[in-house]
Amino acid sequence: MTEKPVRAGATDPAPNDGAGAENAEVDAAGRQGFNSFYEGSYRRLTAQIHAYLGDRAEAEDIVQEAFVRAWQRWPTVCRYDDPSTWVRRVAWNLATSRLRRLTVAARILRRQPPPALSPPPNPDHVALVAALRRLPDRQRRAVVLHYLADLPVLTVAEELGVPKGTVTSLLYRGRNQLAAYLTEAEATSVPAAQPHHDLPRR
Repeated sequence: MTEKPVRAGATDPAPNDGAGAENAEVDAAGRQGFNSFYEGSYRRLTAQIHAYLGDRAEAEDIVQEAFVRAWQRWPTVCRYDDPSTWVRRVAWNLATSRLRRLTVAARILRRQPPPALSPPPNPDHVALVAALRRLPDRQRRAVVLHYLADLPVLTVAEELGVPKGTVTSLLYRGRNQLAAYLTEAEATSVPAAQPHHDLPRR
């Protein structure tokens, strides 16, 4: 059986007739034949698509998708004179579609103004983040949600799934522990222009 022509631009050149039968369970011999075909063709086809797209991960995704489609239709594809041609056409059509979408996206992004450069991190913020990492998980989450995300205590309690009083206790212990950590950090560093670090008390 010879391979049927692929319509230009199609991403799936397989014929539509008999799809239900083609999706039936493949016997052991068929699986073995597909495995051999996959192992013998995958690297070569991936190298071609990689060279076309310039992105190895994208190429691997596309080639794997092409082989998945071949597996779904293996009882038919395996009877082609050259099954690798079928898979290659599917992969190239997928790659062309992907490249077209990337080109459109790049054109849109080029029209956007560049984002403003972010200033370097504030030393006080760096020290605070380092101190927060030393808190137990629930304390850290409570402190971040209340003081940094500016959420009310009741909302934090709902987020954590605990009573309001528990959040109040977590905030109290977390604030005290943070103060100790920040004081410790100041003692071991060069004095800064504004050495005092603290979170607002509520």
